[in-house]
Amino acid sequence: MRKTPIATAILAGILAASLALSGCSSKDSPSSQEPEADSQAPTALEDVTVILDYVANTNHTGMYVALDQGYYEEEGLNVNIIEPTEGATATLIAVGKGDFGISYQEDVTIALTSPEPLPIKAIAAIIQHNTSGFATYKDKNILSPKDFEGKTYAGWGGPGEEAVLKAVMAQDGGDFSKLNMVISDGSGFEALRDKADIMWFYEAWDNVKCQLNDFPIQYTPVKDLDSRLDYYTPVIIANVSTLEENPEMVRRFLAATTKGYEFAMKEPEKSAELLQKYAPDYPLEMLTMSQQYLASKYAEDAARWGEMKDAVWDNYTDFMAEYGVIGQRISARECYTNEFLPE
Repeated sequence: MRKTPIATAILAGILAASLALSGCSSKDSPSSQEPEADSQAPTALEDVTVILDYVANTNHTGMYVALDQGYYEEEGLNVNIIEPTEGATATLIAVGKGDFGISYQEDVTIALTSPEPLPIKAIAAIIQHNTSGFATYKDKNILSPKDFEGKTYAGWGGPGEEAVLKAVMAQDGGDFSKLNMVISDGSGFEALRDKADIMWFYEAWDNVKCQLNDFPIQYTPVKDLDSRLDYYTPVIIANVSTLEENPEMVRRFLAATTKGYEFAMKEPEKSAELLQKYAPDYPLEMLTMSQQYLASKYAEDAARWGEMKDAVWDNYTDFMAEYGVIGQRISARECYTNEFLPE
């Protein structure tokens, strides 16, 4: 799920999330007069801040499970999960406002190919395949991208949106110049009835809302329109300096996070209950339906949760370069790494 485009500059007044530094226990010297028990005091937990891409939702369940079940604490980490209040998460991580962030392959690639590249890298894919697509109100009989001609698309204004719409319309014989693009007013799926004709939905979230509200939609996954659009969204990112200076902390974080997502895959109903403790504004029925859908998607056809492939990064990079979203190509290995995932 996403709602805001990547920031192109550091914004003033962004969320002040403290950079976490480990507090290590100090052992007594041989000449110490302290009792032996004191010299074996437990090591303090290392503070870690995770910045989400938006509000807490089922894309993030594994992290909340890890938090609730004590997996992070078992790894010696005190994890604080927060929402971004201003600016894109990629920018916040780049300037040191958090240790880890939730972003998207698109934003990472754009950030790394910009005139002033951000020092970030993806370290895990939360979902293996792109679970987003175009939705229309079913009664409008908009069945393919060619039917987008003369219609209104309401989106979030991301840099890759126009490129995707141009591509899928052209491939279907449509004329992109005949599509009216506007920024969404935030009114949600109901806007498809009378304010807009097409919106970009996330199947695990928006489609579930429509189902629960008996709102009929026609939905087409973007990956079915162009195989290059089967990119990683969302991903976990980190600052390059964090990866270089504190690699063991990164490994411990991903070990606990992996356990959280493995729990979510095996126990979707229980995971939805755990998530609701941190996202109480959402009905349990909605979270459960979303979780049941995502349980088979987190690690779908991958050897392990979080693993990424060069081909996925390279294919979408080629797409963005072809449609002018980025000015230069970048190799997959400059964008991501699997080295911190547990074996």
